[in-house]
Amino acid sequence: MPRRIDHLVICVHDLEQAALDWQTLGFNLTPTGVHPFGTSNRLAQFAGNFLELLAVTHDALVPPTAPGRFSFAAHNRDFLSRAEGMSLLALHSTDAHADAARFRADGIGASAPFDFGRDAVLPDGTTARVAFSLAFATDPAMPGIAFFTCQQRHPPELFWKAQYQRHPNGALRVVEMVMSAAEPAAHRDFLERLTEGAAELAPGRLTIGERGDQITLLGPSELARRLPGLANSASPRFCAARLAVADLDVTRRTLKHNGVGFETTGAMLLVPPAAAHGLALEFVEQEAN
Repeated sequence: MPRRIDHLVICVHDLEQAALDWQTLGFNLTPTGVHPFGTSNRLAQFAGNFLELLAVTHDALVPPTAPGRFSFAAHNRDFLSRAEGMSLLALHSTDAHADAARFRADGIGASAPFDFGRDAVLPDGTTARVAFSLAFATDPAMPGIAFFTCQQRHPPELFWKAQYQRHPNGALRVVEMVMSAAEPAAHRDFLERLTEGAAELAPGRLTIGERGDQITLLGPSELARRLPGLANSASPRFCAARLAVADLDVTRRTLKHNGVGFETTGAMLLVPPAAAHGLALEFVEQEAN
């Protein structure tokens, strides 16, 4: 998949409480970042992608959605009116403005690209200005969730920090995003346009991307098999993230020590969505090259 996973946006009501909960899950989080449009975040950085815990912290600053403008903050505020969980999937970009033009031509995005900057707190306590450009894509068949590409417009060393990428649970990176859908095949065209990749279909399943960097849609029976006990949804949603870890025994010990409940299914540890603010987490040992 030319478009690799960049990050997952996980919407929460209380950012600091969510940070404490995710630290209990064994993640090392960045200091709070404040956006100029009313949201704040904390990140769990990995090698090449990350998880973003995000809350609406200044409602008065949230810009409304308008024709030709996708409001990142308003989307997340609306998502939180229903539940916590993953609201957006971001794919990596080197030119978000070109992506926005392509999305418009392909009929999957009618919004202008969105440019913004914020101050990032570095490991030594100093700050640096980081800047981003986003291009949004939506599908009427996937109401309530959205996708975007994310271009970082600053020197990489200002954002990616080895100190932020060392996690007590041994997490190394997000390797798969799992979605639920009543009919996975119905979303093939949109996802192929979004990712510029070719999807593989199997009964009750659609997969797009290369191993270690995939998006998977599961129908009801496949979802029940892979994620037992997870509630079905009438419309597509983001339901689980698979993370590679260095040593699954270290992950197991960390979760047990911190009192986190999990299930063991073969060579996978499954943390239920209730423990991770609406997103199930699958921990698997990193595959040898």
